[in-house]
Amino acid sequence: MSSSQFEHSHAPSDEAKHGTHVGGCLCGQTRYNTKQDPLWVTICYCRFCQQATGSDRMIEPIYDRAPFVFVGQAPKVFELTSQGSGKAVQVHFCAQCGTKLALTFERWPDRIGLYSGTLDDPAALVVTPETAKHIFTSEARPGTILPAEFKTFDRHASENDGSPIEPKIFDMPFALNG
Repeated sequence: MSSSQFEHSHAPSDEAKHGTHVGGCLCGQTRYNTKQDPLWVTICYCRFCQQATGSDRMIEPIYDRAPFVFVGQAPKVFELTSQGSGKAVQVHFCAQCGTKLALTFERWPDRIGLYSGTLDDPAALVVTPETAKHIFTSEARPGTILPAEFKTFDRHASENDGSPIEPKIFDMPFALNG
């Protein structure tokens, strides 16, 4: 998949400057506007997300793909197969500075996930038990503490066919042993 499947503009519009969630890369050449609040926030501990972020987890707000727009320089796309689902994942990154901005998924073609650190205001994300879930906790670093009341999953939250998987919900913070 390519970034040409997204609406794209070369100049930041007033809408891009004042969208619900806007962000971009380190050099400022590639920007985006979600034009919406996230559907939910995924906190993922899988090895891909660890490697992609250089951290022990990725905080990824998920949005409807249709209204989303890249602004400025179109991102480059790197595609790989997810070890978790066996489906293609596309990593959208700035061709100039290399900042990873977004993920799109063969598994969910109508969704886009963002690297939360690329948001202009990452603190604006609402991360509560009602709006977020923790996935791939089976791959989390030993000692990771899962918060109370959040939905947690050893791997994905749904099967490849879309059927939901029952979450684990802890009454109090829970430390993973690894």
